[in-house]
Amino acid sequence: MIDTPSLVDQYCHGVLRTELGLGTFETHLAPSSALPAAGTTFFDTQTGFAVRRWCPPLLGLEPHCPPARYLARRRELGVVEAGRRLLRSSGITAYLVDTGLPGDLTGPAELAATGGAAAHEIVRLELLAQQVADTSGTVEAFLANLAEAVHGAAAGAVAFLSVAAVRGGLVAAPEPPWPGQVRGAAGRWLARRRAGGALDDPVLLRHLLWIAVGSGRPLQLYVGERDPSDLAGFASATGGLGTDLVLLHGYPHHRQAARLAAHHPHVYADLGPVVARTGARAAGVLAEFLELAPFGKLLFSSGARGLPELHVVAASIFRGALSRVLGEWVADGAWSRADAQRVAGMLAADNARRVYRLG
Repeated sequence: MIDTPSLVDQYCHGVLRTELGLGTFETHLAPSSALPAAGTTFFDTQTGFAVRRWCPPLLGLEPHCPPARYLARRRELGVVEAGRRLLRSSGITAYLVDTGLPGDLTGPAELAATGGAAAHEIVRLELLAQQVADTSGTVEAFLANLAEAVHGAAAGAVAFLSVAAVRGGLVAAPEPPWPGQVRGAAGRWLARRRAGGALDDPVLLRHLLWIAVGSGRPLQLYVGERDPSDLAGFASATGGLGTDLVLLHGYPHHRQAARLAAHHPHVYADLGPVVARTGARAAGVLAEFLELAPFGKLLFSSGARGLPELHVVAASIFRGALSRVLGEWVADGAWSRADAQRVAGMLAADNARRVYRLG
């Protein structure tokens, strides 16, 4: 048995503060929070089955109990107590929280208090730029305030995150734009933008990313369903500058993410959501990561949003998959148990502590 008593969740969101009905609860089992098709349910997914496997015993029920019974017990305990029981049983000792999503979600401090753990903020760059634009009257003020805001946020944030840069021009032109290009792009964007409007200009997105690179904080790049190999140019351009890049999500292109992490010393790959969403197939996916990436370049996360159950599922499935994969290699004599235990600790927490300087 491979032991991973402590996990650092290197990318997640807060949990909902409100009570949920059956229909609302199950929308949060899908990555898009969409409604299920008529006659179907998101409980009939790998994530839904995993919730029913791991979470009911934590609330005093038998595994695999019907969803309606589980939700009734959840309401009986109340959202605060249910959340406390679930989060504190996950074994997660530190949360790195993306605070950029709308909705009634707990912030880092509240998540830490509920889960009995530490918590740190990840700042979403596009949202920060939009907030600066709302309070800047001219192009010159916007650009000056933007640089000041990013470096100011770096003093309290554990990392930065970009969710739009990969699809917004970074692939085609990874290098920083020239000052004249930046001023022109800022003028055009501010002129057509309404208050609160999203940052969608590719030149400004690249400029924003390079300000973040200059801050020295780790930079998380949301890959989504794109092939992360497209980021090879940006990885090369940022090499040796002291800023680590962490590729978020990327399934089913996880092999390409692992290869990119193997080829660039400052590039890392995220494991958590891939493992959580593949459910009973998680061991196979994890083994594919370990075939290609150095073990010091892989980081656990839950990617959980809204439901404390998703933290539990990610942690439980990750532990099971890791124990199964490494345990088989130990049983075959390919690895020593001491090495397997050491690598398990790296993936679970130690790599994240090093990358994000958590101490």
